[in-house]
Amino acid sequence: MRGYVGIGAEGISKPVNLGTLMRTAHAFGASFLFLVGAYWRLREAVADTSKAEFSLPLFEFPNPEALNLPRRCRLVGVELVDEAIPLPSFRHPLQAAYVFGPERGSLSPAMLARCEWVVRIPTRFCVNLGVAAAIVLYDRLLSYGRFAPRPVAPGAPLETLAPHVHGSPRFRAAPISALDAPAPREPETERA
Repeated sequence: MRGYVGIGAEGISKPVNLGTLMRTAHAFGASFLFLVGAYWRLREAVADTSKAEFSLPLFEFPNPEALNLPRRCRLVGVELVDEAIPLPSFRHPLQAAYVFGPERGSLSPAMLARCEWVVRIPTRFCVNLGVAAAIVLYDRLLSYGRFAPRPVAPGAPLETLAPHVHGSPRFRAAPISALDAPAPREPETERA
């Protein structure tokens, strides 16, 4: 899969939520984790049985203004608000970081101002932080992954996905300056 994805949370306070967030990010192949204004202790994050802290970098920031993401990384807020884009209608950016708010709370106005987009999972009420992260990452995987098409009838696909074939290298020519360009040709006229 091309691109990369980071997963973060603002104001996380429950160690179990941190553990499930870390485990979910690790399972779906996230590139990094980040926390903003969070209280946590890694040894209390008992829900992370995959030991993600040994595989994923974890960055901490005291507030949204201090949040520093990689170049070209697009910040996407995930929040259950009416004006947010429904997740099934959202085109995921290739380089993205998704930030989730605390349970029993929302993303701060400062964090929402930093987000390029805000998406919502179309549920009737908020779900657990780890569940929300899993839904967003699964949707991203469906968008960028390579899977056989869904069948029209219930059940498994009838067609198998053809193996990927690498083509020959493609080289792009360097731009030609006006001085090095060949002289324009005279239009040819038809002879009778």
